[in-house]
Amino acid sequence: MPKPYSYDLRSKAIAAYHSGKKKIEISRYFNISRNTLDLWLKQEAETGDYHPKKPGIKENQGKIKNLEEFQRFVEQNQEKTQKEMAKLWCNNMTQQNISYGCKKLGITRKKKLMVIKKEMKKKDKNLS
Repeated sequence: MPKPYSYDLRSKAIAAYHSGKKKIEISRYFNISRNTLDLWLKQEAETGDYHPKKPGIKENQGKIKNLEEFQRFVEQNQEKTQKEMAKLWCNNMTQQNISYGCKKLGITRKKKLMVIKKEMKKKDKNLS
């Protein structure tokens, strides 16, 4: 992930803008894009400061918003595969969304049992 611009550079660029210089001159002088300067000014107007935002994990990522309700749904439909559960949960849900939700809850996926049905060869049947 790219490193954010320093607070010192941001301060100098915004101070230059407030002193009356044009945005295009500032962006060329500090070697930043005009959009970057606009974003810093917007952030200053909204929050009063222009510190770089801290990266973090967003809350409630994903399509499953209510994990308690989802856990009850999984307990009721234990015999179904994730693909079948996705069809039952809602229209735009995929198997992968169900998988992520189960992973958050610590539930393992349903494994299919592979039943091998092979007939014995003719010469093996007549051993007697």
